[in-house]
Amino acid sequence: MTHLRQIMLEELRRRNFAETTIHSYIHGVEHFSRYFHRPPDQLGPEHIRRYQAMLFSELKFSPNTVILRLAALRFFYIHVLKRNWSVAETPYPKKVFHLPEILTQEEVARLIDAAKLCLTCCTKEVRSSSLVQRSASRSRSLPHADFLSFCSRLIPSIQQSLPRWCSC
Repeated sequence: MTHLRQIMLEELRRRNFAETTIHSYIHGVEHFSRYFHRPPDQLGPEHIRRYQAMLFSELKFSPNTVILRLAALRFFYIHVLKRNWSVAETPYPKKVFHLPEILTQEEVARLIDAAKLCLTCCTKEVRSSSLVQRSASRSRSLPHADFLSFCSRLIPSIQQSLPRWCSC
């Protein structure tokens, strides 16, 4: 581990940054350094400007990803290298806010119906399972297999009735 990386890790941990943020910041500075084939302490504002342009034009990164990379470089230059950081020289791109998908009344109704169906199915499964366990001791078979067959046919219709963003 290089001396600069060690200092950056210490500074991030001293400020109680989340592990995911630490990983992202370290990765961002490493990528910046690899892109120019030089240590990051030998790179300046012009390199940062070119790197930011490359993230948009060549790698097609989203504005939010570019903001994260710039935040990592800003942290590195200010807290590790103790250099000034000019926002005028490295403007942050406009942040993109994603609006949540609004469900139609029909989609909400289908979602509620599917949930009721799942609840009914689960309730029947619990009852059926306990009956099968009791009947196993009496060596009688109950229609447990029929219930499982019913559920396997039911699941595709439940999945069809759910909104497209649901990963069930």
